[in-house]
Amino acid sequence: MPKKNVIVGPDGSGGWTVRETGKSNPVSNHRTQGAAIDKAKPLARKNESELIIQGRDGKIRSKDSYGKDPNPPKDQEH
Repeated sequence: MPKKNVIVGPDGSGGWTVRETGKSNPVSNHRTQGAAIDKAKPLARKNESELIIQGRDGKIRSKDSYGKDPNPPKDQEH
């Protein structure tokens, strides 16, 4: 079964959503991106998946892996 990546992105009304790939409904909604990221990190750890953070324009701003990556990157962003 594929792992469900966790995505933090704009909700279209000025807020932020946390959602998992493959699911139509968001996990949660937040007023700030920081609050959404705080909710998303433990979920990505639990899923052992990627945390993908989008900017207001919807483009990927940041990615962080919480899975068992056989070739982990040498830099540590978060």
